[in-house]
Amino acid sequence: MSTSSLPEASLQIRIAIADDHPMVIKGLENMLSTYPHIAIAGTYLNGVLLMEGLQHQTPDVLLLDIQLPGKNGDELAPLILKKYPTIRILTLTNFDSTLHASNMLRQGVHGYLLKNADETVLIQAIETVYRGETFLEESMKEKLHDLNIRITKAVSSKSTLTQREREILQLIVDGLTSQEIAKTLFLSQNTVENCRASIMLKMDAKNVAALIKKALREGLAH
Repeated sequence: MSTSSLPEASLQIRIAIADDHPMVIKGLENMLSTYPHIAIAGTYLNGVLLMEGLQHQTPDVLLLDIQLPGKNGDELAPLILKKYPTIRILTLTNFDSTLHASNMLRQGVHGYLLKNADETVLIQAIETVYRGETFLEESMKEKLHDLNIRITKAVSSKSTLTQREREILQLIVDGLTSQEIAKTLFLSQNTVENCRASIMLKMDAKNVAALIKKALREGLAH
């Protein structure tokens, strides 16, 4: 039987999982079921199901993927935290990107972890965010520090946005989702997600509404 580093033997951490791959959810359920201090409090394949489910059962920790059908994780996180401020969100993703990590942390998540992390690291991350602390692996902390230095040196968002980022920014302002933008520009959704995260950071916007407002005010979109 697996053991926990948490001292309270009777403690149970209620976990919800939001991921668009059923096999990922099943694998996480099977893994976490071996830990007596962890209980699954819901699994969801998209943002709509997640928001509906949270109305009936609120977890302690939410394992949230970034790339979900409809609304992405960076859009869902601030909505969830505004409505359910006690939930601790741990981003669990394939995106090994400082842009995505920084963007998700700006949305209020409490940790960022790659899906290929060891089981012991995942449990450590869950327990860390449950205690109210932030979890990042050391390598990601270092990369985020370097990224923040580079962004601080940027003079203005208008001069640092690439042409592709400006195209995508306009489509975001037009109300298109990442999937729709990918189809419109004949790009992969991963490329769009990377550009989207970069735009959010360069524009210093915490959510899409703030991004749109700033883009219109600065004449970066119409």
